[in-house]
Amino acid sequence: MKRFASLVLAAAVVISMSACGKSGDSTNSTQATATTSSAPSTTAEASSGSTLPVLSPDKPVELSIWITTNQAAPAADNKLTKLLKDKLGVTLNYEIITPDNQDQKIGVMLAGGEYPDLIGSTDQNARLVTGGAYIPLDDYLKPEAADKLYEHVKPYWNKIAYDGGQGKHIYQIPNYNRYYGEITGGTNYSASGFWLQKAVLAEAGYPDLSNMTLEKYFKLIEDYKAKHPTIDGQPTIGFEVLAAQGREWGLTNPPEYLAGYPNNGGVIVDENNTASIFADKDISKRYYKFLNEMNSKGLVDKESFTQTLDQYHAKIATGRVLGMYDQRWSYGTAHDALVAANKDERTYVATMPTFDGKAPYYADRDVMNINQGIGVSVSCKQPEVAVSFINTLLSEEWQKVISWGIEGEDYQKGSEGKFTRTEEQRTNSRDLVWRASNKLMALVDIMPKHQGTYSDGNAYGTDDQPEEFFATLRKYDQDFLTKYNKKTWRDFNNQPPENPIYYPAWNIALPDGSDAQMANKQLTDTSLQHLPKAILANPTDFEKIWTEYTTAISKINVKAYEDALNAGIQDRIKNWGTK
Repeated sequence: MKRFASLVLAAAVVISMSACGKSGDSTNSTQATATTSSAPSTTAEASSGSTLPVLSPDKPVELSIWITTNQAAPAADNKLTKLLKDKLGVTLNYEIITPDNQDQKIGVMLAGGEYPDLIGSTDQNARLVTGGAYIPLDDYLKPEAADKLYEHVKPYWNKIAYDGGQGKHIYQIPNYNRYYGEITGGTNYSASGFWLQKAVLAEAGYPDLSNMTLEKYFKLIEDYKAKHPTIDGQPTIGFEVLAAQGREWGLTNPPEYLAGYPNNGGVIVDENNTASIFADKDISKRYYKFLNEMNSKGLVDKESFTQTLDQYHAKIATGRVLGMYDQRWSYGTAHDALVAANKDERTYVATMPTFDGKAPYYADRDVMNINQGIGVSVSCKQPEVAVSFINTLLSEEWQKVISWGIEGEDYQKGSEGKFTRTEEQRTNSRDLVWRASNKLMALVDIMPKHQGTYSDGNAYGTDDQPEEFFATLRKYDQDFLTKYNKKTWRDFNNQPPENPIYYPAWNIALPDGSDAQMANKQLTDTSLQHLPKAILANPTDFEKIWTEYTTAISKINVKAYEDALNAGIQDRIKNWGTK
């Protein structure tokens, strides 16, 4: 746990920022010597076909970069940091912001009006765009300029473009779910679920997980907790509720899934493509009343509603949390810590409880992250250099470096050109300390990616290469999958249908300061104020607290919020087509 906590704290360390295009050696360059057999061999090739500045070690630059992520900044001896400097002349100075601190930090930046050169944000309200922090990228997104980026965004221009007060432009390049070639990903399911520790299922004899209900889910937790009141000397926790700042959906989203709907955030969208809130509806009352009953049995962690995101992750990383509702990517650092500690039996699989036999719709088609990603700030003195860096890293050769690593050192190419790894290389990839010195996890998290398959048929990353994924698993996980007759973790979830054209409603941006945005914030604040009380109350007091909650919602201008989302849904249906 101490090791995990130190890594999490490292993510919050602010590394000094410098002006865009500043020449000279970086203070955090590394002394490591990396094997570079698969690295881009020349700077000209890295920028081939582009009129942007050619990045070269002969013209060293420093770029300051602000990233919202759960990943830590690279260690001082990181070999890929050195490779970027040796091959491109680029040194990055990181400022890492955890998601629960993003709102406050954005406010501070906007108030000051000074920004790092590159900003990687996940703010769905696009406040950095509307606040004038980003430059429009349209003039660079051309075949003769940022050629790789142009091909990346061309089919989805209307989805990505946003009216930030200067007309519709592209300000941010999405960081996830723009696919190329065959989609072989999904081996590590990354969306929503009621996660259950593998040890719980193993002790219960690998029970059938189809037709899952809340009653069955919590019975498994209750039985295991009764037999194992402590894990590794610490009290066993039955169920965690994620309610940290910026991750309130861990508390508020489950009712829509339980009712058989996909993730549209704070609304349910009906067959007529009309959105309405569900916070005050019966499906929500039924869920929170059930959690209230589970709390009275001692199965809900009472600290859930006061802990920070880091504390939530650290608690999961101890291995004593039996279950939680979350999205897989959201607790990924805790999962990695468990794997690094050889606690595979304490990692999780997703289950899909629903009400009244509803068909589960937890898994959707991966959605492009619009209104978030990487952009160039108005403070950047040489924006063409910053764009050239993003464009260069989107080339296949650099994508392979940041996703697979160095050929001959982190992976091999087989006789048929397939990438594979040795057992030692797989073991290294699970080690968090090794990653800090050999991977650029924070940068990869926020940068655009070549997801899907490369032109040579290899998958974007190691976990997306099915054969490599299974071989990477240790025996416990291989046996666990075999017991359930599954090949990947995604196999535990529903087969996702085609997404509706507008989907998802949660990433429809609400104008800053608008009645709709205010209503959305009031709904969130009201939920955070009343729902913990309802869950933790004596069961005899639940009805009273629920009435107070719904009365508070009735005083919010919910119509403004619903109207804005419905206008956004109709705009997407009209303009997005099949893209």
